[in-house]
Amino acid sequence: MSAGPAIVFVGVHREAVDPFRFLIEAGENVAGLVTLTERAMRRVSAAVDLTGMAEAAGIPCLRVKNVNQPESIDWIRQRAPDLLLVVGWTQLVREELLDVPRLACLGFHASLLPRYRGRAPVNWALIHGERETGNTMIVLAPGADEGDIVSQRRIPITDEDDCGTLYDKVAATEVEMLAEVLPAIRDGQMPRIEQDDREASVMPRRRPEDGVVDWAQPARKIFNWVRALTHPYPGAFTSSARGRVLIWKVEESGEPGGGSALPGAVRHDDRGWPLVACASGWVRVLRAQLDGCDELDGVGAGRDYLRAGTRLGPATEGDGT
Repeated sequence: MSAGPAIVFVGVHREAVDPFRFLIEAGENVAGLVTLTERAMRRVSAAVDLTGMAEAAGIPCLRVKNVNQPESIDWIRQRAPDLLLVVGWTQLVREELLDVPRLACLGFHASLLPRYRGRAPVNWALIHGERETGNTMIVLAPGADEGDIVSQRRIPITDEDDCGTLYDKVAATEVEMLAEVLPAIRDGQMPRIEQDDREASVMPRRRPEDGVVDWAQPARKIFNWVRALTHPYPGAFTSSARGRVLIWKVEESGEPGGGSALPGAVRHDDRGWPLVACASGWVRVLRAQLDGCDELDGVGAGRDYLRAGTRLGPATEGDGT
């Protein structure tokens, strides 16, 4: 084991996989892993079970419902950590736990803090059509995402990105920042820059039922909406005569506005791909899924439940995910 600081790693989201693997492969002194119980993981979008990696490396594991419970804090305290490293975790770390590590609690937030504090920053950046986001390593503080900045990376957003690819980019920057910061910590020189609260923005929590598609929006906004909510998240959805339809992937068709077509009206292009009218322009549906059925490409969906002449609309009451 490394003679470096003892680290207890707290994580569950897919974002945590690469940083956790990096620590193991770099021979860092990982004193324990805290993750969610299997039942609690089922309620977290993009959850990944890290215990197999930990057990293979001989790292003690603790599954919790809430990391702030007294028994969880006691277990972490027994590991005598110098650092608590929180990556891809959905619960706010409370002050009693923040006081446990000798040096600091460090975490990552997938935005260019102080912008996009709060929940789902990657999803919100895509929804808002941002061309750039980032990732920030901070010293965790009682206020959500308000701690001092330790390191930061900028991440471009391209039209090929969705929430899955963007989180992969986020995870890669976390490995970069750990490789940069851990040697500085070993030398007793951890950088800390206070955030400027005047530049802060705070994003609200997102729930699966918030994913309804509003076809009375421009095609570009529909494109951003769908890619922000696609796999590994619960998906954007709409209603049809056949029931709820999950829309997993679309592209802007590049065709002129819908003209007399009502938002949500479906027609097909000459290759059989469904086109859906928006407030301005059309989107081509590339992947979709009728509730209770397998996911299909757009052509397959067009032969079944996205036929020409179909009208899609807001999900009816009770259609939440």
